[in-house]
Amino acid sequence: MNQTDTAHCILENLNTAVLLFDNTLQLQVINPAGEILFAISARHLLGQLIEQLWPDDMDFLKVLRDAHRNGHPFNEREVPLRLFNGKTTTVNISVTPWLECRQVNGLLLEILPMDRHLRIARDESLLDQYQTSRALVRGLAHEIKNPLGGLRGAAQLLEQELDDEALREYTQVIIGEADRLQQLVDRMLGPHSLPRKRPINLNEILERVRLLVQAEVPAGVIIERDYDPSTPEIHADPDQLVQALLNIVRNAMQSLNGHGKIMLSTRTQRKFTIGHRLHKLVARIDISDNGPGIPADMINSIFYPMVTGRADGTGLGLPIAQSLVSQHGGLIECDSYPGATTFSIILPLESDT
Repeated sequence: MNQTDTAHCILENLNTAVLLFDNTLQLQVINPAGEILFAISARHLLGQLIEQLWPDDMDFLKVLRDAHRNGHPFNEREVPLRLFNGKTTTVNISVTPWLECRQVNGLLLEILPMDRHLRIARDESLLDQYQTSRALVRGLAHEIKNPLGGLRGAAQLLEQELDDEALREYTQVIIGEADRLQQLVDRMLGPHSLPRKRPINLNEILERVRLLVQAEVPAGVIIERDYDPSTPEIHADPDQLVQALLNIVRNAMQSLNGHGKIMLSTRTQRKFTIGHRLHKLVARIDISDNGPGIPADMINSIFYPMVTGRADGTGLGLPIAQSLVSQHGGLIECDSYPGATTFSIILPLESDT
């Protein structure tokens, strides 16, 4: 392999997007990472002027033109960059004037998307939060269950000694409330059994959930679907996934207060990191609604038990869903602002059996 082929091979395999503009600031070279950044093929990008790639980001265009005119390189970290397709991504960017005979003859841009790195850091924090929460709940459950069992047993013994039926009603209240607390603690602990995994179709699971919820939705709530028919089968426990999805979809329905839209969608993604493990292929289930969104002061704690924004809520739906998905090696992410909330369930498609 000669030097030109080696350089071309390196350029093709870089995670950094490399864009080379000529002296008229027309795009002449873009590598595969650049195509991924713009979500469009090089064939449609080559020859475009720099303004066509960032039509809505005048500040960024001014910086690029200043670098081209003055011949001064610059670097910036974690910059929100608007792309021509309307999306915004966070990047580290390096701009280097391309010199020939000491004259500026174009611009070389190196753009490293940081969204993935920031997401991985956020997901690791979320997984740590989940593990910490589970440890705290298990410790708390142990401390509650022991005296609760003694309290219930004492009430039963007392009931046997009482002849007055009216007094027995009080012992029944004690026993009933002890049983209710026991059930609450069990729900906080999440599923007791390991998932019974088998090959399943995620679109069919999501459709089953839609049909279950359809009977509950108010007349003003619409549920739409956008399933990817090419999503491969996944090795999972269908009942546990249905329960996790029901918890999230019902939360979305309740957040709409009788009016709005819920969108259920499935997609596959390549090279997705969950925790410290990079998966070649994952399935992504998005549950989106156009409700008021999650308050900013709650967004980082919604997967903790007993955290809820509703007066009648238990705050257990999301932690239980996260626990069920975690047993499948997956993760639930949330992105929310007024008018758009999306819960994304990420599940690895590699079989672990």
